[in-house]
Amino acid sequence: MMVDKSTVKEEALQKIKVTKTTRSRLSEVDFNNLAFGKMYADHMLVADFDGKEWKNAEILPFQNLSVSPSNAAWHYGQAIFEGIKAYKDPEGHPMIFRPYDNYKRFNTSAERMGMPQVPEWLFIGGLDLLIDLDRNWVPTGEGCSLYLRPFMIAADEFIGVRPSDTYKFAIINSPSGAYFNKPIKLLVQDKYVRAFPGGVGFAKAAGNYGGTMYPTMQAKKQGYDQILWVDGYEHKYLQECGTMNVFVIIGNTAITPDLTQGTILEGVTRASVMDVLADMGLKVEERPISIDEVVTAYNNGTLREVFGTGTASSVAYVEQLDYLDTKIKLDTTKYEVGAEVIQRLDDIRTGRTTDIRHWNYIIDKK
Repeated sequence: MMVDKSTVKEEALQKIKVTKTTRSRLSEVDFNNLAFGKMYADHMLVADFDGKEWKNAEILPFQNLSVSPSNAAWHYGQAIFEGIKAYKDPEGHPMIFRPYDNYKRFNTSAERMGMPQVPEWLFIGGLDLLIDLDRNWVPTGEGCSLYLRPFMIAADEFIGVRPSDTYKFAIINSPSGAYFNKPIKLLVQDKYVRAFPGGVGFAKAAGNYGGTMYPTMQAKKQGYDQILWVDGYEHKYLQECGTMNVFVIIGNTAITPDLTQGTILEGVTRASVMDVLADMGLKVEERPISIDEVVTAYNNGTLREVFGTGTASSVAYVEQLDYLDTKIKLDTTKYEVGAEVIQRLDDIRTGRTTDIRHWNYIIDKK
């Protein structure tokens, strides 16, 4: 996406106060052994919505938030978030991957959850200023990135079922390694349901994840890494995994569940992978796909690969997919499509190849 960053950044500079840390924790980080989501950068961004406008926007040292026990988000679940990643190009300049797509989705989630829209100067401009300040926290190791977590929660101190009038918006950053460091095993869930049409499955709402915790715990006890969710009516049409959209490669066709039912997340990585797959010459289909179709393709030898896609997980190979008594086992060492997708995406996100679609938002040089 081509954008004029100067106006947005100018407004951000005018409206966001910056208080730098007096003691960086950068020296405490082992960039050769990064876990996912366990270490946080020096600074964070916070802002308040007072019922009419966003105010008190500030970048300040990473710290705890003070929240009342009667905070409405804790009791009624008005909470949304995004996951974005920043990388460095070969010259060391930080780049945020497709932040405008996350910005659009964030406000889509906000609307569905009865929350206020976040302005561009706060979301995009705030990311720009924050990553500029914490640019030394962006790792350069293979498979590593600075994971960015914008989120918004209700802020009313009121125990009553209604939308909050006030809200807190924040962005925190985490230098991270791979979410999955090996191929994964999926259980096709035939009892519990993640989302129904008309619900909030398309929103990146905290409750969507909370509702999946118990079934996922049970699946992990059985040796699986994640659940592959199916529809709630017939319990056979693929939706998404706990942290990822899903792609199935049958012959020379890549199939991913369509968005028309509003039950799955419109993944930014999903959209990127669809473009990359088309560039590679594969036919790409967004449509309903049943687990029966996957099983049939496996049995007749046309099922080549199954993988998940998401900001946190990037592209995760599936080595086993179990549905009732059927066990689908795949040799991920022979995954040619997934391997090329990963390589092409990594080359774009790290500036090793030309970014023809202008996905990268480059932080200005210091």
